[in-house]
Amino acid sequence: MNMRFHRRHLLGAFALASATLLQPLGAFAQAPVKITFVLTNDIYKMNEDGGKGGLPRLATVVKNERKNSPNVVFAHAGDTLSPSLMSGFDQGQHMIDLFNALPPDVFVPGNHEFDFGPEVYAKRMGEAKFPVLAANLRDASGAVLPGHKDSMIIERGGVKIGIVGAALENTSQLSQSGPLKFAPTVATVTAAARALKQQGADITVAVVHADKETGQKLMGARAADIILSGHNHDLNINYDGRTSLTESGEDADFVVAVDVSVTIKGEGAARTVTWAPNYRVFPTREVTPDPEMLAKVKVYEADLSKELDVDVATLAAPLDSRSATVRGGEAAIGNLIADALRIQNGAEIAITNGGGIRAGKEYKAGDKLTRRHILAELPFGNKSVVTKVTGKAIWAALENGLSQVEQRAGRFPQISGMKVTANFSAPVGSRVTAIEVDGKPIDENKLYSVATNDFMVRGGDGYTSLASPTATGDTGDKLMANDVMAYARKIGNVDSKVEGRIVNKQ
Repeated sequence: MNMRFHRRHLLGAFALASATLLQPLGAFAQAPVKITFVLTNDIYKMNEDGGKGGLPRLATVVKNERKNSPNVVFAHAGDTLSPSLMSGFDQGQHMIDLFNALPPDVFVPGNHEFDFGPEVYAKRMGEAKFPVLAANLRDASGAVLPGHKDSMIIERGGVKIGIVGAALENTSQLSQSGPLKFAPTVATVTAAARALKQQGADITVAVVHADKETGQKLMGARAADIILSGHNHDLNINYDGRTSLTESGEDADFVVAVDVSVTIKGEGAARTVTWAPNYRVFPTREVTPDPEMLAKVKVYEADLSKELDVDVATLAAPLDSRSATVRGGEAAIGNLIADALRIQNGAEIAITNGGGIRAGKEYKAGDKLTRRHILAELPFGNKSVVTKVTGKAIWAALENGLSQVEQRAGRFPQISGMKVTANFSAPVGSRVTAIEVDGKPIDENKLYSVATNDFMVRGGDGYTSLASPTATGDTGDKLMANDVMAYARKIGNVDSKVEGRIVNKQ
């Protein structure tokens, strides 16, 4: 988890700072109205992990805020249908059921909402009892999806709040969105927020699932007054005196509440609005779980336990699947998974995306590795695939994998059967300096058998060079997680370590 405070954060985070939208206030301004925006995003786990996070603790925060004030807007900035243990069985239905019991005032789809395809996405959103906003999302014909809105105006304490939603614009590269279309976020949000102002909104709020670069562009463009974001898994509070951007990390480990004091004067053309933000951060390890939500979660957990709490192997060395580890360099757990892919499928090498390793957990030597652990680490239901591509294509794949290491992108490669030397700080496209296969320099003209997953072989996470008509179908119906289970069970004592498969030489 990365808590980042940018310039003027202390002013923006823990003291009031005002932003004038139209013109200075006169002497007869009405009393300020306080509106509280409660933000969550990237919720993959139903329950707490290590005494923090989970929906029962999130429910306590939201219910308390709603109890204490009628002027609360609860926003979910996306990623919740997948990946999780239960989603592998019910394709995210349990998360819709749980959030229907704690309904957001606005929900924006993240890229993981589309992991099971557009048909399942449509079914889940049809089950939702809360508003779904995505101004940049259209079907193949260019029409708004059923049950979706681009934006809306709601009222809290007499203040008209214009809200626009935007999905991640590169969802098609990261998930299984099929023919759905995603327009650029900044232009879409800017135009929609401007229209909301023309329709009478006093303040504008953009709820977006967006990467860091897009978030900064939204701020720079003054696309909306308040930006509530997801996708980056960061606890982030950023205020530059005119625009506010926040993100609440992941799995409700933290929940950010933005208290906005709004003052309005006059009517019609003479109407003026000023607002000032104040930020509260709830570390949910300090929050008591809501008993009603906890009871619902435990019913789902009981169903899972019967199938998942079965030992597969014993760990002879520690493993670490936290996001920064599997997306930032060679990881022991990445080596385990890549080895399983390569060996179980008889390939020369294996490449899998670090972003597909999801549990965010540290394991100690001596721990038992269970079915639950492996499915939690590989929750997407990806299938093992063997493809044959040239050494040149493999080089291109690795360049793609290292192209966004600074952003901890999920495309970072975890590998087997190769040694890669690279300079992570070199220009994108020129980071890989050497590749060895079986102790020899890779031959750019030779065909190599590569074990990977079905998402990547279709070009997911930018791995277009792995797409090939030589991808074999005989392994295409076997789950990656099953390969890892079989491999771990076969070796018994898992002793995977970081061993210099990917070396960063700067």
